Amino acid sequence: MTFARHRLATITLAVGMALAAPGAFAQAFDAVRLSGAAPGTDGGSVGAALIATYQYQGSDKRRTLVLPVLDYQWANGWFAGVGNGIGYNFSSSSQTQYGLRLTADPGRKQYRASALQGMGDVDPSGELGAFFNLALPRGLALSSSVRRGAGVDNKCVVVDLGLSYSTEIAPKWYLSAGSGVTYANAHYMQTYFGVSQAQSVASGIAVYSPGAGARDVRTRLALTYSIDRTTAVTTVLSTTSLLGDVKDSPIVRKRTSGSGVVAVTYAF
Repeated sequence: MTFARHRLATITLAVGMALAAPGAFAQAFDAVRLSGAAPGTDGGSVGAALIATYQYQGSDKRRTLVLPVLDYQWANGWFAGVGNGIGYNFSSSSQTQYGLRLTADPGRKQYRASALQGMGDVDPSGELGAFFNLALPRGLALSSSVRRGAGVDNKCVVVDLGLSYSTEIAPKWYLSAGSGVTYANAHYMQTYFGVSQAQSVASGIAVYSPGAGARDVRTRLALTYSIDRTTAVTTVLSTTSLLGDVKDSPIVRKRTSGSGVVAVTYAF
């Protein structure tokens, strides 16, 4: 596969893989995907994605979003965009990527769902993080990232681990499959799945204090069609299952859910 074709496929796959998750933003920064250009060169992608997801992670009420797609990476290692945040890749190798980045946690608004009434808002906040990716033989790849800074007290820590496989199944057609798991500390669990005494009084929901551990496990399947050397359409189906204390939270209405994405992107 030529680099241009590989670049096109991986850009659109990254869009879908990053956004196809219940509560789309919950896994929007689960990995850094620097596939817009070869090491030492500039490149990026722009487009739009239609996302069928849920009102919040654990909700049983659906939500449809249309979001822009814009990511760019420079030859000197810097990158920025809606899928990766703002950061720096210290590696010049196409097999490994590692560095630091800034991302944004969107928080959560209680008006979004009746199940959140009385829970109060979680304000948006910035996150500081690090990442490491490793390309393996036969189309396999490992991804990992850690982020800190979300939540009411800005002490939330989230760790994401993922494994993916991609291949060209026919001329202009690319298939990718992946799975991932997310771990979070007690601050994050309490912020997004716990119920404090004050929240219990305001909402009528029983007090709940989840501990640190696994938040969810995900599987994703993406199919990309390359219209030409720069334009492609990607369709992604994803399932997410909540784990541990999270699945027993009183604000969780659905433990396993499915979502989808259709994205159109232009590589430049």
